[in-house]
Amino acid sequence: MHIETIVVGAFATNCYLLIDSQTSQAVLIDPGAEADRLIKKVEDKQIKLQYIVNTHCHIDHAGEVAQVQKHFNVPFYIHEEEAPLLKILRDQGRMFGVVVKDIPTVTAYVKDDELLEFGKMKGRVLHTPGHSPGGISICFDTHLFVGDCLFMDSIGRTDLYHGDYNQLMHSIKNKLLTFDDSVNVYPGHGPRTTIGREKTLNPFLI
Repeated sequence: MHIETIVVGAFATNCYLLIDSQTSQAVLIDPGAEADRLIKKVEDKQIKLQYIVNTHCHIDHAGEVAQVQKHFNVPFYIHEEEAPLLKILRDQGRMFGVVVKDIPTVTAYVKDDELLEFGKMKGRVLHTPGHSPGGISICFDTHLFVGDCLFMDSIGRTDLYHGDYNQLMHSIKNKLLTFDDSVNVYPGHGPRTTIGREKTLNPFLI
């Protein structure tokens, strides 16, 4: 699996493009801004986008999902507990001076331990709330996409809509840190890290 990190928008959000090299099928995780740029990236690579999945629905992660979804006519997946955040996406945008043109259409709600597939790739969904109620992480092989749950040397903020510090710490310690130390962690902002590094160096976890 080939992974491209595309940093988009004023919040420097990590959008991830995952490509199965054998089938040229691909998925997008958190295409929150710069939809035109993301669309061009997919088209230039001549790959077949299968679906979009969001780790959560804060404005910086979901603001321009609709444009990408409409262009490629692909499914869009979130956890059901993110639906209220998606519903107020335009209100979120107004808080930060971001214009939201359209709200994406949810094709289906993913659940904890559900499998997501594209090409020959299989990923497992983990419900990891705390930063937001329906926050999810997705693990494809040794690659763990965690949204704003965990960062290099930090953790997600919990002062936003229905954030919960205790819930976040439970998600990190009982879901994410159970993975092998060598597993790569791809956060919603900032550099990639590993489970082992965060276990030993993250000041919030030691």
